[in-house]
Amino acid sequence: MNADEAPGGSTATTASGPGLSPGFARRAVAVLAGTALLAVVLDQVVKELSTKGLTEGEPVRILGGLIYLSLMRNSGAAFSLGSGYTWVFPLVTLVVICWIGYLARKLRSVPWAIALGLVLGGALGNLGDRLFRAPGPLQGHVVDMISLFGPYAEYFAVFNIADSCLSVGVVLAVLLELTGRQRDGSRASRKAEKTA
Repeated sequence: MNADEAPGGSTATTASGPGLSPGFARRAVAVLAGTALLAVVLDQVVKELSTKGLTEGEPVRILGGLIYLSLMRNSGAAFSLGSGYTWVFPLVTLVVICWIGYLARKLRSVPWAIALGLVLGGALGNLGDRLFRAPGPLQGHVVDMISLFGPYAEYFAVFNIADSCLSVGVVLAVLLELTGRQRDGSRASRKAEKTA
């Protein structure tokens, strides 16, 4: 009797299929929520320390100039894009949150949970700035502080922990998709590739 057969000859659901136990689904959702919470807390702690310990226009050089801590307040997206439409970004974030909530209903994969948790945490971290920082609700400026290779975004946009989480989460999601790992915990069939 192989691993996929139950006693009596009937076929059992494999551990990687859509018939995974509800307990495993709860585990994946818990990982998603925990990852998002950790990302938000870390982001907000770093932003709080940055606003209290750094001064705008006075970057701090660390790691031999690999990284500069440069306090900036961004009303737009990366590279200050859309700075005149700050109110749009909270709405986009709400769409992302709803999309992740929809995906979580059938989530069984822990790697996917981590990826989506990072995206969710990053989105929520910057949403907090938009809602609660000056100049006011839906128009708040995001606190950025990490500049690579130069103090004033000469080579790359100044970013924060939330931005990093978003980027890593998206890259991880793309890698999972490319390697055939499904959100329900299964693997995409490669039979067509083998017979080609």
